[in-house]
Amino acid sequence: MLVALAAAACLAGAAADPAERLPDPVQEARARAIFREVRCLVCQNESIDDSEAALAGDLRSIVRDQVKQGRSDPQIRAFLVERYGEFVLLKPPFSAGNALLWATPGIALILGGVLMVLLLRRRTASAADGEDTQALSQVEEARLQVLLKDE
Repeated sequence: MLVALAAAACLAGAAADPAERLPDPVQEARARAIFREVRCLVCQNESIDDSEAALAGDLRSIVRDQVKQGRSDPQIRAFLVERYGEFVLLKPPFSAGNALLWATPGIALILGGVLMVLLLRRRTASAADGEDTQALSQVEEARLQVLLKDE
């Protein structure tokens, strides 16, 4: 019984106020589809459809007003991006402005791989040349011989 009451309370909290809904079901469906593409600027990892933040409610109201005015989905998205930046979209499009952001992980992997290859080549070349950085000086060698004889 407690589980059912808790589930009902959650559903009641998540349900939108019927007064906010558009009277035309087609327009409301369009608005809800856009809600799922727009990021809640408070929660940042939720769409405004899922968020209960006050700002998400304001964004839902803005989208509904835009739909009611007869604007197309791309026009509504463009309006939101102009007002809040590309961050407002859950899936921002690839553009010249964010190309570096998209390419940075790949560039980092490539540079890391090149650096690793260069370091491994240098290590292999120094070992092949017979470089011995651990060679003892004559004084150290004599001291070592004395210590070994004492044992």
